[in-house]
Amino acid sequence: MNRRDFLATSMVLLVPPPTHERVTREIFLRSPGKGTTVYAYAFYTQATGGSLLSIEERMSRSDTVDVAYLRNSEDNGRTWSAPTEVRTGEKRPEGMWRKHLRAGYIDPHTGRFIRFWCEGILPTDDPLEGMRQWNIFYSVDGEGKYQIIQHGKEFNATHALPGIYTGKNAVMLGDVPCLPITRKDGTILLPVQTTPLGPDGKLFNPGGGYTYTDCAVLHARWKGKQLEWKMGDTVKADPDRSTRGMDEAAIGTLADGRVIMVMRGSNSKKTTLPGYRWISYSSDGGWHWTKPAPWTYTNGDPFYSPSSCSQLLRHSNGKLYWLGNISPINPHGNSPRYPFFVGEVDQDSGLLIRESLIKVDDRQPGESEILMLSSPYAREDRETKQIALHMTRVFAFPDGWLGDASLYRIDV
Repeated sequence: MNRRDFLATSMVLLVPPPTHERVTREIFLRSPGKGTTVYAYAFYTQATGGSLLSIEERMSRSDTVDVAYLRNSEDNGRTWSAPTEVRTGEKRPEGMWRKHLRAGYIDPHTGRFIRFWCEGILPTDDPLEGMRQWNIFYSVDGEGKYQIIQHGKEFNATHALPGIYTGKNAVMLGDVPCLPITRKDGTILLPVQTTPLGPDGKLFNPGGGYTYTDCAVLHARWKGKQLEWKMGDTVKADPDRSTRGMDEAAIGTLADGRVIMVMRGSNSKKTTLPGYRWISYSSDGGWHWTKPAPWTYTNGDPFYSPSSCSQLLRHSNGKLYWLGNISPINPHGNSPRYPFFVGEVDQDSGLLIRESLIKVDDRQPGESEILMLSSPYAREDRETKQIALHMTRVFAFPDGWLGDASLYRIDV
């Protein structure tokens, strides 16, 4: 079924928040039924025109993709090809091989389309085993499979980056909105997260949360049709202020050339701590970073944000937008993952402009508090110049997950 068929059976919904008749929502892909949540995104695949690739992932438990499908559109998403299945799990002698699809990205300097994903073999298929097993892979223009390995003789498939040793710890892309950017000199910057090792050589979890990660940026330059990689400094949390470290970074550039990294934190298991979004700055192109601090509005006021991914989006109007959750109350770890906002980032300070915020969606009357507005990915629609936001309204009910993939259109 193509997207036009979906639109024929589901009306376009006006999102309720009062000031924003500029936001509409439609069903992009429906869940097949209770027990399965659908996440779906669409990326442009060429530097110009309306060619899109849609990735659909179906999940019935946290952090595990049951199956994925690819679809193509040549008319800016009006119609879609039949789905092609992508295998995301396979039993092997060492355990269960798992694959998590991530972002598609067009390098503006070359026009090449890069797709990223994570792979690893989980001995007992426990998602937490990924903290020791994940590595990052990519393809170029739909061809090849290349693991991200730092350039240098000491690095290989099981020691891909400084401090990363497969089987002991891991490097991963946090979620789909953890997107690369390309600097003016052609360097591609890719935000990643790593699981640190402690003095005993085992996974380090000083915050006591579900997991613990650091953030970093990988620097890549083209060598032929592949990329050569080098890792910058890691960005580390104060575990007394964020119990799960720094996680799922989004990066962007400011007017003076500085790079900002906006990160997910957490107050999981220590909910008396304030739950914040965190920011770090780099003045040397993403190699070295300031100590992360709570992200604030431009007047210095802090705001609450749950432990969830977010995105920075550069628009053709010259503005830098942030898309993510802001909570009216102090969150408890991941919850509540509503409401969801888009707002403008001040390009001098790197802080969020409160007056620019648009509430995109929220829990509606009668809906369960278990709702999560989850795994956003946004792109600028090339025809309308709207922000096209893909996001799933997830209900993680104890007797089975449920959630349709939505497409929001935001006039900016």
